[in-house]
Amino acid sequence: MPTMAQPSSPPPHAVSTWSGSAREEAVQRMFTAIARWYDLNNSLLSFGLHHAWKRRAIACVPSKPEARVLDLGAGTGDLAIGMARRLDPTGHVLAADLNRAMLQVGVQKIFRQAPPAPTTCLQMNAERLTLRDASIDAVTAGFCIRNVGDCMRAFREIHRVLKPGGRFVCLEFSRPVYGWLRGLYDWYSFYLLPWIGRMVARDRTGVYEYLPASIRTFPDQEQLCGLLKEAGFRTVEYRNLTGGIVAIHVATK
Repeated sequence: MPTMAQPSSPPPHAVSTWSGSAREEAVQRMFTAIARWYDLNNSLLSFGLHHAWKRRAIACVPSKPEARVLDLGAGTGDLAIGMARRLDPTGHVLAADLNRAMLQVGVQKIFRQAPPAPTTCLQMNAERLTLRDASIDAVTAGFCIRNVGDCMRAFREIHRVLKPGGRFVCLEFSRPVYGWLRGLYDWYSFYLLPWIGRMVARDRTGVYEYLPASIRTFPDQEQLCGLLKEAGFRTVEYRNLTGGIVAIHVATK
């Protein structure tokens, strides 16, 4: 893994407003620190709902012979494993993540699961995909895009590597559609979530303060539709899950 600069650590909430390499470096440090606890905390903090959210996202990807699917921000491998089960043995899943520590956990999980479709793990930056034009049938990204330095650059790269008619399925935290739910969610995100992160993951980097702040500054459902269309996608649709706490956007090239 390339050596990264080590500037002084910013307040976690400030990272969510950054872009470019400074944001990327700070986010990578935080996720490296919590990699071994990431799956446990995911289940605790989402009350286990993240499994259902991921199944819904996987169901949005058409299964066809010899399909090549790229899972961006694969992390600990949940979406990649689910996609490999959905595809037939002639398909191939590429599980890509920039963070080596997260990907190492994913490699171990994928090896234990032995999914039917071949799966290759790659260290790769979403903004600079080392793949040929029009070489991928579908791209998935689960809770990844919010953390990249330049969303539009990543969207254009995804559009570039997709075949005509290919789908990009983006599973991401979004804006709850009900006012009472937004208030409850904000209380949970800004007070309870960081406390659990510190207790369970022994996080001292502030990643569980960064995460809700990054959600607050991420485009909402309609804004994200607009950005995907600006990146060149022909049609974009979305569906809200759990009252809009999470949304799945499906963009077609």
